[in-house]
Amino acid sequence: MKKSDLIVLIVVLVIVLIFATIPQAGHIYQQLNAGHGMWMSFIKFAVLATFGESLALRLRTGHYNKPGFGLLPKAVVWGIIGLTIKMAFVIFPTGTPAFLEYLGLEGASASLQKPLSPLAFITAFFISTAMNIIYAPVMMTFHSITDTHIAQQGGSLKALITPIPFRTIIPALDWDNLWNFVFKKTIPLFWIPAHTITFLLPAQHQVLFAAMLSIALGVILSLAQARK
Repeated sequence: MKKSDLIVLIVVLVIVLIFATIPQAGHIYQQLNAGHGMWMSFIKFAVLATFGESLALRLRTGHYNKPGFGLLPKAVVWGIIGLTIKMAFVIFPTGTPAFLEYLGLEGASASLQKPLSPLAFITAFFISTAMNIIYAPVMMTFHSITDTHIAQQGGSLKALITPIPFRTIIPALDWDNLWNFVFKKTIPLFWIPAHTITFLLPAQHQVLFAAMLSIALGVILSLAQARK
């Protein structure tokens, strides 16, 4: 085990122990989520999804960071993406059950507020499916564009203030990889099942579970980029 691995492991264990042994820490976290949901989403995705990318880099190269990787600009971009993910977690769990009821599935909205039932599972599944078909491909494509832009800027913070050349980056994206791996495989095989579980959890735990999944999101998208 490298020294960097030991440091990461210690930091993770310390965070887990804080929440496991200090009840007030969990209470403060819940209060911040309730009162500052958007800012908390920015912070959680900036930290956890970026950690996911660093973890993917560690798996590929043996290092959590390297010149040109762009750790800080990636964190800012993930924070911004986190804001849109929070928006999606408000829109789809509200709109999808309403649409299901419009189609005749009575009680879809209320089912998620009750103990686990077949109707709740069906509702959560359709929320996850709608979000991952409508929103996720746009978000994942945007991440690929920004990741390419950060790499073109040598991983420097200049990437955050330099206009993104969409006209040249979009045609150059590895669309075969995006479609055949990111969209066709990770969405139906991982994200839809994972988010179905997310929407079955009590509301106070959904954001935390989604934030933990953002580590996997960072790993998957980073590995997808590496498949080139």
